[in-house]
Amino acid sequence: MTEVEKMRSGLPADMSVGEIQVRFERAQRLLARMRVMSTYETTYRELLEELIPGIPKSTIVCSPFYCDHGDGVSLGEHVFVNANCTFLDGGMITIGAHTLIGPCVQIYTPQHPMDYKERREPKETAYPVTIGEDCWIGGGAVICPGVTIGDRCVIGAGSVVTKNIPDDCIAVGNPAKVIKKA
Repeated sequence: MTEVEKMRSGLPADMSVGEIQVRFERAQRLLARMRVMSTYETTYRELLEELIPGIPKSTIVCSPFYCDHGDGVSLGEHVFVNANCTFLDGGMITIGAHTLIGPCVQIYTPQHPMDYKERREPKETAYPVTIGEDCWIGGGAVICPGVTIGDRCVIGAGSVVTKNIPDDCIAVGNPAKVIKKA
């Protein structure tokens, strides 16, 4: 397996190898160019489509936007990602149709070792994050590695989601807890 395949499979991957570094560099160069543009510019959209292959025409990602790779992000139709969002997409990040992502939302897939000696090595694992359809993720929320948020959920602003949230729930807090099920 390549290090990218390991990374996408939740296995420890060496982040220092050339094949990973080239991907980081590619994404960072595209993002740097996008940061000085309006979402209404044709060039912005072209760069976004290069960064996130297969992004639907109806989906909007506002600048500034940050990610590690870009091709680890899969967005459904009519998704809206507000400004200053960070998607660390070592593992896949999948967001369903008609979902709204507030400003400054952070979605993390990388997980570093708990043992401090192991953390000295340039290896990490990544666990996918899935957000269902018709969700609203409030501004400043943090979604942790491996979390699945069901369809039609609302995550309160500033919440830290550390565990899965079932369909049709409102979850708030740190750590986020379900306060209402529709």
